[in-house]
Amino acid sequence: MKHVIVGTAGHIDHGKSALVLALTGTDPDRWEEEKRRGITIDLGFAHLDLAAASGRDALRLAFVDVPGHERFVRNMLAGVSGIDLVLLVIAADESIKPQTREHFDICRLLGIERGLTVLTKSDLVEPDVLELVRLETEEFLEGSFLEGAPIVLVSSKTGAGLDRLQEELGRLAATVPGKDASYYFRLPIDRAFLMKGFGTVVTGTLVSGSVGRDEEVEVFPQRKRLRVRGVQVHGRSAERATAGQRTALNLAGVEAGELERGMVLAAPGLFEPTDRVDARLTLLPAARPLKHGARVHFHQGTAEMIAEVRLLDRDELKPGEEAYAQLRLQRPALLLPGDRFIVRQFSPVITIGGGRVLSAQPARHRRRDPAVLAYLETLAAGDRDAILAARVERDPRGALSEQQLVAATGWRRQDLEASVAALERAGRLRRLSATPRGFGVVANPARLATLRQQALEAVAAFHQKEPLLEGISKEELKERVFGRAPEVLFEAVVSELVAAGELTVAGDIVKQAGRTVTLSREEAEAKQTIEQAFARSGLAVPAVKEVLAQAGVEARRAQKIVQILLREGVLVKVTEELLFHRQPLERLGELLRGYKRQKGERLSVPAFKELTGVTRKYAIPLLEYLDRKRLTRRVGDERVILH
Repeated sequence: MKHVIVGTAGHIDHGKSALVLALTGTDPDRWEEEKRRGITIDLGFAHLDLAAASGRDALRLAFVDVPGHERFVRNMLAGVSGIDLVLLVIAADESIKPQTREHFDICRLLGIERGLTVLTKSDLVEPDVLELVRLETEEFLEGSFLEGAPIVLVSSKTGAGLDRLQEELGRLAATVPGKDASYYFRLPIDRAFLMKGFGTVVTGTLVSGSVGRDEEVEVFPQRKRLRVRGVQVHGRSAERATAGQRTALNLAGVEAGELERGMVLAAPGLFEPTDRVDARLTLLPAARPLKHGARVHFHQGTAEMIAEVRLLDRDELKPGEEAYAQLRLQRPALLLPGDRFIVRQFSPVITIGGGRVLSAQPARHRRRDPAVLAYLETLAAGDRDAILAARVERDPRGALSEQQLVAATGWRRQDLEASVAALERAGRLRRLSATPRGFGVVANPARLATLRQQALEAVAAFHQKEPLLEGISKEELKERVFGRAPEVLFEAVVSELVAAGELTVAGDIVKQAGRTVTLSREEAEAKQTIEQAFARSGLAVPAVKEVLAQAGVEARRAQKIVQILLREGVLVKVTEELLFHRQPLERLGELLRGYKRQKGERLSVPAFKELTGVTRKYAIPLLEYLDRKRLTRRVGDERVILH
């Protein structure tokens, strides 16, 4: 059975709820106040099953009945998201009214492509009046997605026209593309409540993917993980719900009061909430001009919040125009590229425009920057390979992992893999690593070439500034050249330069290939002086400052010479304050072995002092050094000689 979501739209008291009741037998007005006042305040739901017919499968039409009163348009917006086709309802005795226009504007801005118009209360007017309303409706629909679509005359009271309406709905529903359940699960919450005997329940239109019993989901923007205890589709228990279905989920691990309309359930561990989006924004022809920096009411899915509009290529958006904008949201939300949204004027609150999200995790842009505008043009064009190449090229990190690209785009891994392969063949992308299940990390080849050159220049500059040091540390090189770039990008660039014979890596040190430290005569003499001072002192070494003061060169160069001796292994750092020549330390190992043969493996601190002739000042650091070298092991107040 194919599932299709049908939404109503239209002015208050034009018969939307009565029409749904007449079609389905279910009253979508569920609140006592709605029944008492005769108006829809919040969303209502019902469904209609249509048997299979020639050329089509059986259908289940899920109706989302929305309020028509201007004060409840925000509720209408929460319901119209995710619908496949719309019933534009116009009462024959009133014709087109303000909320007819606003609702229809919203449908167009959200990119709804299918629907039909229903002229309700057709039994209340004379035939000539009915014909006039029909002509007015045709004129109103000119140039829209409903131009040329059926206009069905109906009386919910007498039942006239309902059979034809069902036929037209069945025909239209059959043309709705089937939903692909392989996309990632997303369910905007339109209701959250406590059901006795079950616990927390949420409902919504499943806009993407699928979800089943006992699966884990993540609620946004809170990032809390929950378990699905039970699933209902159109009021009936099911093992699984798929995209396009009205879905209720019984959730474990959360109280009903923690969830509310506007939150989103999604596949766990994939996405990131955002408080900023790049978008292509359209202003309605009847709206007032929108200035840069204006605040608006932002609606997407079931969420509503205040947003600041930053126009990126102008100071004012005129009625009927489109522009690129960055919207700064009042609070984080889960948004993905391609999501449609509506903006309403801050005050008075009326619908003024809408648009499509291009990037849900953008950097802060400079206005009127040609590079930024060209990038957004690429995102808006919709070519997957071009978008992926542009995202990687523009990202300040220089490389993006598979997980980061899924979070930024919402694309399936297989689609990303296909684009990566195509771009790699074209030389527009490079894989830096791969995993058994995916492409790992990718980078822009031009960016890699730039980083290689910058790395070579940074190493050369370091050698020029520090001629007595063997090379620059990896950490310093990464900080100077690579900034926030991922470790895999740094390792890839350095590895390529090593393979090309331009750099050498020794432990944590990076240097120019073939480079050796060349000392001046004065520095060579200072090196010999420092080495001899530590060699003569045995295990009772002098303070480093004392030795450097007698080296014959200034302190800075003397410290560099000490680093050379440490790097060569001539000197050994036992503590930050104590350096030893390697020969006395080697003899110390021989002393320990002799002591073990003569007196056993147990060695106390006093015995060590007597064995070496040093004071406690040296004995304790030396014993701790021997522990680190695994020549001894501390047991209580003594050491056990291991070798």
